[in-house]
Amino acid sequence: MKHRYLPMTETDKQAMLETIGAASVDELFSDIPEQVRFKGEYNIKKAKSESALLKELTQLAGKNADLRSNTSFLGAGVYDHYIPVIVDHVISRSEFYTAYTPYQPEISQGELQAIFEFQTMICELTGMDVANSSMYDGGTALAEAAVLSAGYTRRKKILVSSAVHPESREVLNTYAKGQRLEVVEIPYSNGITDVAALHELMDQDVAAVIVQYPNFFGGIEPLKEIEEMAHAEKSLFVVSSNPLALGVLTPPGQFGADIVIGDAQPFGIPTAFGGPHCGYFAVTNKLMRKVPGRLVGQTVDEEGRRGFVLTLQAREQHIRRDKATSNICSNQALNAIAASVSMTALGKKGVKEMAIANIQKANYAKKALKENGIEVVFEGAVFNEFVVKLAKPIKEINQQLLLKNIIGGYDLGRDYPELANHMLIAVTELRTKEEIDTFVKGLGDYHV
Repeated sequence: MKHRYLPMTETDKQAMLETIGAASVDELFSDIPEQVRFKGEYNIKKAKSESALLKELTQLAGKNADLRSNTSFLGAGVYDHYIPVIVDHVISRSEFYTAYTPYQPEISQGELQAIFEFQTMICELTGMDVANSSMYDGGTALAEAAVLSAGYTRRKKILVSSAVHPESREVLNTYAKGQRLEVVEIPYSNGITDVAALHELMDQDVAAVIVQYPNFFGGIEPLKEIEEMAHAEKSLFVVSSNPLALGVLTPPGQFGADIVIGDAQPFGIPTAFGGPHCGYFAVTNKLMRKVPGRLVGQTVDEEGRRGFVLTLQAREQHIRRDKATSNICSNQALNAIAASVSMTALGKKGVKEMAIANIQKANYAKKALKENGIEVVFEGAVFNEFVVKLAKPIKEINQQLLLKNIIGGYDLGRDYPELANHMLIAVTELRTKEEIDTFVKGLGDYHV
């Protein structure tokens, strides 16, 4: 019989008890007072055989609305993009998926080089000087950028656009409590950051101005104007970016950004059920020694051969909290490698073509929705997401769409009360004309 895991027999159990000198399993818990021990039966199903359990779990999994059987127009930070088949092949190699901390470069050259390539490609996309080996996700990267800014400028006020992802702003607020930072939200106007409101909020206490590009509504922020305001008060300019969008958009580094962060999920990382992700963190040279997490550097050995090592940070930073620039000392190396393999397989031309396809298909969907009498709000340039206003609650409409094997857009009323009955729609390069047309017709049928 084939088992995924070796079963333990009663003979095995008795042999182990005899080896450690215990008469029974209960004796192992003798230190726990009798009166606090649970005596009853747990309210769980009885154990099944492996084959019966696999059958049941397969049936349960089949009830999920996954992307193999459904067409998704849901984005809001997690996107259904093309993943080259080579990605899974590479990250399934044991030297990558079992690797941990590469403190010993002499036995970790493969992983170190893969991470170095990830850092290099992130720098090329963002237009920045230095990138780290990855963060947990885009939200923690954004919060770490705020903490770095506060430490570097010795100021305590963070200005963040309300058009930044709501979950990232929640993470920022959690970080801010521990660091005693003041977080002030900049309102949005017509789907992008209100530049006039930002001008009123700027003062000499501001450590950083944080915006998203493209923002949560899919809009393209006026980075040049925002950068000038931030640097006029000697504040740091932080931009959260979708790395795929940077295949066609001008990189934030060319607009004078001090820190560019984001999530590499669009490259090679499946949507799963919302994670895990892979945040990235890129800075200018002046901030390289303040970067959280790990940095992999390139060097040569005594014989002149190319090699890779963790650099700029002593291992003590990962242990001694009083000396650390961040409490995050780990990273998402496996997902970073997945992103690297995806970007390598696509190449510079492929990334650009993929990004352009997102713009074209999103605009096709916008035009088709307008022609079907659905209001598209926040007019202006978008990448692959935009907002529509519907006549019914989004939850009801999405339930109807799901009956047609369509996963609808994001209900903006969950995070923006003023946007009740507004849906954030994502259209990626994987959506076909037929799928978009079916979705448009479904929205037209259900929202009236």
